[in-house]
Amino acid sequence: MAVERVGVSFEPDLLRDFDHVIRAKGYANRSEAIRDLVRSFILAERAESEEGEVVGTLTIVYDHDRSTVTSNLLHLEHHHLAEILSTLHVHLDAHACLEVLVIRGEAGRVRTLADRITALRGVKHGELVITASG
Repeated sequence: MAVERVGVSFEPDLLRDFDHVIRAKGYANRSEAIRDLVRSFILAERAESEEGEVVGTLTIVYDHDRSTVTSNLLHLEHHHLAEILSTLHVHLDAHACLEVLVIRGEAGRVRTLADRITALRGVKHGELVITASG
């Protein structure tokens, strides 16, 4: 594969901190670390758009004793079989559950689904992490 060389200028303190981080992460050189950062930046930008296919996870913590949260959650999940590829359910204690949903679909639909789930009464915390699927 052909590569192109580019120059990057850093302030000394920033370069020192960058070198420390890439050594700690095990990168062989700066170029590999910078390429990874650029790839991540591009994928994040694509995932932020409202168009295009994305894949990701929605992690929620909820109180299963709270009103109808469990039935509402299951209802939403069953109505989004095309987007939800898999779920993982963990009992954290006598009342709290953690659920991880693997989701794929159009970016806007995935965000809307995640917003609807995290807005359910009884959901204490929710976080969607997405990336472009291609």
